[in-house]
Amino acid sequence: MNLRYDGTDTVLSIEKPEDEDYIKIFEENYYREFGFTMKNDKIIIESMTVVGLGKSPHIQKFIYNKSPKPPPVIKVHKCYFKPNDDEEGKFIDTNVYLLSDFGDGDKVVGPCIVIDPKYFMNIVVEPNCTAQLNKYGHLEIHLLKQFKKSSEISTDDVVKRSLFIHRFMSIAEQMGVALQRTSKSVNIKERLDFSCALFSHTGGLVANAPHLPVHLGAMQFAVKFQINSGIEWTPNDVILSNHPAAGGSHLPDFTVITPVFYDGPLEKPIIVDGREVDFKKPIFFVASRAHHADIGGITPGSMPPFSRLLVEEGAATKCLKITEGGQFRTDAVMEFLMAPGKIQTPFETQPTGSRKPDDNIADLKAQIAANKRGIDLVKDLIDAYSIDEVLSMMVAVQRAAEMAVRSKLIQIANERIKNNKPIHYTDYMDNGLKIKLQIHIDPNNGDSVFDFTGTSKETYSNVNSPKSVVSSAIIYSLRSMVDSDIPLNDGCMVPVKIIIPEGTFLSPSDEAAVVGGNVLTSQRITDIILAAFEAQANSQGCMNNFTFGGKGSPSYYETIAGGAGAGPHWNGQSAIQCHMTNTRITDPEILERRFPVKLLEFSIRTGSGGSGKYVGGNGVIRRVQFLKPITVSILSERRVLAPNGICGGENGKKGKNLLYQNFGKNNQKIINIGGKNTVNVDVGDVIEIRTPGGGGYGSIHEEVSESKAKPLPLETPKPATQAVPEVIKLLPIAPKPKEYKGWILFHPSQWQGTTKKHLSIWFSTILLSTFVSLIFSKVHPFK
Repeated sequence: MNLRYDGTDTVLSIEKPEDEDYIKIFEENYYREFGFTMKNDKIIIESMTVVGLGKSPHIQKFIYNKSPKPPPVIKVHKCYFKPNDDEEGKFIDTNVYLLSDFGDGDKVVGPCIVIDPKYFMNIVVEPNCTAQLNKYGHLEIHLLKQFKKSSEISTDDVVKRSLFIHRFMSIAEQMGVALQRTSKSVNIKERLDFSCALFSHTGGLVANAPHLPVHLGAMQFAVKFQINSGIEWTPNDVILSNHPAAGGSHLPDFTVITPVFYDGPLEKPIIVDGREVDFKKPIFFVASRAHHADIGGITPGSMPPFSRLLVEEGAATKCLKITEGGQFRTDAVMEFLMAPGKIQTPFETQPTGSRKPDDNIADLKAQIAANKRGIDLVKDLIDAYSIDEVLSMMVAVQRAAEMAVRSKLIQIANERIKNNKPIHYTDYMDNGLKIKLQIHIDPNNGDSVFDFTGTSKETYSNVNSPKSVVSSAIIYSLRSMVDSDIPLNDGCMVPVKIIIPEGTFLSPSDEAAVVGGNVLTSQRITDIILAAFEAQANSQGCMNNFTFGGKGSPSYYETIAGGAGAGPHWNGQSAIQCHMTNTRITDPEILERRFPVKLLEFSIRTGSGGSGKYVGGNGVIRRVQFLKPITVSILSERRVLAPNGICGGENGKKGKNLLYQNFGKNNQKIINIGGKNTVNVDVGDVIEIRTPGGGGYGSIHEEVSESKAKPLPLETPKPATQAVPEVIKLLPIAPKPKEYKGWILFHPSQWQGTTKKHLSIWFSTILLSTFVSLIFSKVHPFK
């Protein structure tokens, strides 16, 4: 039978028990999966399954014959490889083969690429590897034996540390899989707006999955707050927290924290980091942070553009026990979710409680289930090794991250001293608030100070940012600049001291509104840090938060991609979630099926990236039409000030938010609604969001070095040295000898002062040369 609790979507399949007690087995399985049961809720028979078994005939294996000669090289292409972490990447001549030319036993040596056009598949064989076809047509890739240099260290500790890094990360990744699978809301199941991580007994981050950077750096503040609050933890406790003063980012991000206890045998006291471990207390913590689509407040979606106080943004708690004795506390959670509706503010618009509390509860149960999965995996890891070894390797993994960050900071400090270039940067929010950063690094040991003295005071708006979010931006930026493969964990922050004067909008009071700080200010801080290090030009500097709901419709929330800033050796990516966010966009089919909207356009905003030696990425255009009256909110930045290019690169384009009333009719009206606004739309109205592009890096007049340029795929022309404008025309030109065919880019600025006669002659000449090239070229220029 397929059974579920009444009011939930999670179905468990129960095979027929010998005693036919389905309820007993269901409750046991439910507790094992989720860590709690709901004794007072009805159990619904969702369906019954009958399984039939049958045999299929033996599958025939196709035997490949040996070929009389080795497969021919069809092409040699320069490809970029980075053999080892301690070696510089470079372009290497790479042979290209067709898989259809292989026979049984044929072997090729990497680097090479094997192409199978039939199944649209490219197989990359890296350096120091071979690829050999077996008689069943399987291409086996083998790693060649590598002889290490005498100076290289080869110890079991290095191998073991690498193993544990991936085992710890795997725990967080599998927690994320469980959370996505068991959640109910589009926000978590489809957009993946959540993060999972493993923490030490002191609350320091040990390992995370590649989820949202803005969550991961801040979550350890939430765990440490609960540890320092003096809670008496028991194995069945689960704590909910979302308050910024308790390590939260903004209120819709619910953090669920569960302790991990060890109840196995102990042969001797265990010392970790100079202290004896107290096994009466948790040895680890697991936590999940997920964005809930609505938690009350003054607007549907709980992302109000004009909130001034925290109470306007929805339900808030520093610490709420949501399970006790293995039972989910439904009444306590419901009271918490509806509490905003009982609060009176001095403003005209009063907050309400959660508009979909059932969804909140379903997703909280999914977070508890994800944490339960993490606990089981931690215990499996301890069983596979030992408690002593697991705790020791936890410290070793954090130390490895610390040393990698120290090494990078020392390198940067000495380069800046040599060039007499201080590390600092100042930028402004759209409302004029200043963020000022000075970074001081000890060139001997890498100790660093990130000093935000001179930053603007707390603001009567919602772009205030908790300290935990500032820390997230720093840890993410440092990890991004480290070349070696290390996990993002607490060790990255050991060399770092953060100075944020109290009373600034990066260190706000407990009552300050912060919903925009997490999604807007965090992006600006990241851009400032990376620009100070000259590591990357400004990206879109925003998450383009778009929400709608109310008037009988469910609440919906999404963040929209934009352009990434260019870097010292690469062009910025277009249409990508940058830096502090890493969410997906909801599939159009799901969006239109679940909500009263129609997606009219979702395209790249051509020409929005900044020009430069390396070009900033382009933003996007997203048009949504509404099929019933609804309340829409937009919370965005970079609508007044453009994303900055650096080192001579030009700025990316600013974003723009438009409302089309009477869309497509003779009396159509277009209104610029600004960066932050809430509007009531009617049937047929359209919201268009144009997201910012990324800034360019380096002067457009500098020559791009092929040895340092970002690797390009096969048959792709070199990147243009200027941004592609909105009214661009692409015309093929005759190929240069021994080179690929390129494209001419016509920028409107090149047309200034040009007469129609000149333009006519110009285009006639180009069309003629194009026609000639088509006739005489051996390879068609469009291929």
